[in-house]
Parts: sequence; structure tokens; C-alpha cells
Amino acid sequence: MFPTVSLGLLAGLGLVSGLGVDSLPLWRAALYLVLAVLAYLHGRRLDGRFGWQILLGVGVAGAGVAFVDIGEATSALLSMAVMIGLPWLAGRYRRQQALLIETERERVRQLEREQEHVAERARLNERGRVAAELHDSLGHELALIALRAGSLELSPQLTAEHRQTAGEMRASAVAATDRLRQVLEMLRDRDEVPPVAEIVGRARDAGMVVHVDGLAVMPTLVDQAVRRVVREALTNAARHAPGAPVDVRLAVTERRVALVVSNPAAEARPGGGSGLVGLRERVRLLGGRLETTHDQGRFELTAEVPVA
Repeated sequence: MFPTVSLGLLAGLGLVSGLGVDSLPLWRAALYLVLAVLAYLHGRRLDGRFGWQILLGVGVAGAGVAFVDIGEATSALLSMAVMIGLPWLAGRYRRQQALLIETERERVRQLEREQEHVAERARLNERGRVAAELHDSLGHELALIALRAGSLELSPQLTAEHRQTAGEMRASAVAATDRLRQVLEMLRDRDEVPPVAEIVGRARDAGMVVHVDGLAVMPTLVDQAVRRVVREALTNAARHAPGAPVDVRLAVTERRVALVVSNPAAEARPGGGSGLVGLRERVRLLGGRLETTHDQGRFELTAEVPVA
């Protein structure tokens, strides 16, 4: 409301100032200058929505003076146009120019923020891939180290002192694996996992007893999921049931792939680790399911994945 009223007041003053200009005292000349400056500042600072309509309305009102004196009407309209209209237009032009510049600057800042966001996202993705590599590969290796240390701990050929050292090394490896899982539990990403035969071979080289049945060629995504499940299952077996034989059974048909990994276990394993949670989510995204059960002293992990 204020910009509208103030512009109308300025236009009226400019119109009145154009009357009786036969003699132009100094104060009237100063008034013209003040009106011009105020009109410019009005256009530059205030956002008037109906500026053109107000100026036109005041001009029409001033034209009514023509019925009395055409010369006075012409002088009044000219005064309003020169002292109010032109400065106001100049101020509006400068205001729009400043707004365009500010809009362009804001756009540049937004593009810079987007570029920083993209760069940060790329860094986070890379960190996620590195973290996943540590979680899957290093965790598996630590579990195998713990298994070897456990074998040394039970070896009758070593002295008591050496067996105690092996036990401490096994406990340290298990603790390091747990800390690694806790730190990286929320970071999972796709990485290359070796074939099931290679995973089983490495576990056997570490001293595990693993029986495998039903290895076959599978689609890429399903094969990656099966590899991850087998690796996680063997890692958990090495950590929670060292020395126990592990059975890995695969049944591959045209419609689905069924995987069962089982081993003797005195008690149920905790199921809240990031490994099984991540695998369960991966299998679910493929349209399958992953379940773990503990019954009659035997732990069993079952995964079913449909073949697209």
C-alpha cells in the first residue's frame, strides 16, 4: 500500500509543480530536483505493483486542466513526465538490473553448491566401496587367521606358553573382526567376490572342513548374491564354530536357486550383524529370501533366489 500511495503523492506534486511556471523561484527549482531524486529512489527501492496505472491516472486528472487552460495543462503534464515519470523509470530499470544480477549470482552459487555436492557424493561413494572391500575381504581374512590360531591353540605339539600365545592371537583377531564390522556396518556396496569354489578352497586351506554339493552356472546377479552368502556363512562358521564341518548345498533349477549352508553349533548365533542384514537386503531386492535357523544343535542358513 505504501509504494502505491507514495508514488501517487509524488505524481500529484509533480503535476502541481508544473502549474504557474511563468516565474520560477529558486525554491521551486530545488523542489523539482527533490521530486526527481525521490521518484528515482522510489523506483529503485520500492516494488510498486501498479506504477504505470497510478502515473496514467494522475496524468488523466491533470489533463482535465485543459478545459480551463491548455497551456497550464501542458506544463503540468510535462512537469510530471520529466520530474516524476522519467526518474521513476530510471529507478525501475536499475532495480530490475540489480535483481537480474543478484539472480545470476544466486544461480552461480547454486551451481557451485551442486558441484560440491556431486564431488562430495563421489567421495562418499568411493569411501563406501573401500569400506565394503574392507568389510567383506579383510573381515574374512581375519576370521581365517582366528581359525588358524584356534587350530594352533588346540595342537598338542606346542608348549603351554605357545598355546596361550595362539589363544591370545585368536582372541585379538576375533576382536578386530568385531570392531571392523561395527565401524563399517552401515557401508555396503557392490564389489567383486571370487567364485564359490575359490572361497571354499581358501577356507579349506585355512583348515576348515567344507563339503560342497551342486555347484553350477548361474545368472550374474544371482551368482554374486550366492557368492556373498557363502563367504559370509563360512566367515561366521569360522568365528562362531571353529573346527566344525560346514555343508554347502546348492540346487539350481530353471526357476530358482536354493542355497543351504549348515554346521553344528552349540548355541544360536547373533543375527544382528551387518553381514547377514546386508545379505538379506540384497537377496530381497532380487525377489528372494534369506533365513537363519538353529535347531537340535545345528545352525542353518537358507537362501532362495528366483532366476529371472
